[in-house]
Order: sequence, then C-alpha cells, then structure tokens
Amino acid sequence: MNLASQLQPPTPTLLDHLLNPVRNWLDSIEITDRATAHRICKLIPAQCPFERDVVLFGRKVAHIPPMCKLNPLYDQFVGLRFRSLCYLVDVCGETISF
Repeated sequence: MNLASQLQPPTPTLLDHLLNPVRNWLDSIEITDRATAHRICKLIPAQCPFERDVVLFGRKVAHIPPMCKLNPLYDQFVGLRFRSLCYLVDVCGETISF
C-alpha cells in the first residue's frame, strides 16, 4: 500500500448517502431563542453516557470506552450543542458551569 492510497478519504457508503440530508439539516439549524438553546443542551449530553469504569472491591478491573463515535450523527449533535452553548453565552450573556 502506498502513501497516496492511505491519504485518500474513504469511499462513501450507502449509509453516508442516506444520512447526508440529515447531517446537512442538523448543521444548518440556527439557534435563535433561549428556550430552544436550553432544551438542546439538556437533550444532548456533554459526554457519552455509556463510558464506564468497572470497579470491583475498590479496584478498576475494566473500562468500557465511549460508544458515541459509533453514532453516525455524533459530530452534528456535538456541533448543535456547541452552537446552543455559544448562543447562551454570547447572545444571552449566561455563564455556563460544568
């Protein structure tokens, strides 16, 4: 395998073609009111809820990695949450605490 073939983007699959309209729609959503921004921030978690450390008798025996990257719309949801947070801070003047 040569370097040029390693640098080329992967070939789009049927799933990619089917999800592109949804991705484009999610990326085009503009946040224009405070209530919607708050709703989106509550609906989309800040971190993957499935990531866990398995502890037995006080010792970590296993780690379950975050599975959110398996969601084909993960980047769009994270971007939507980020735009909502930015709206709350920049336009509404709210302080965001984590």
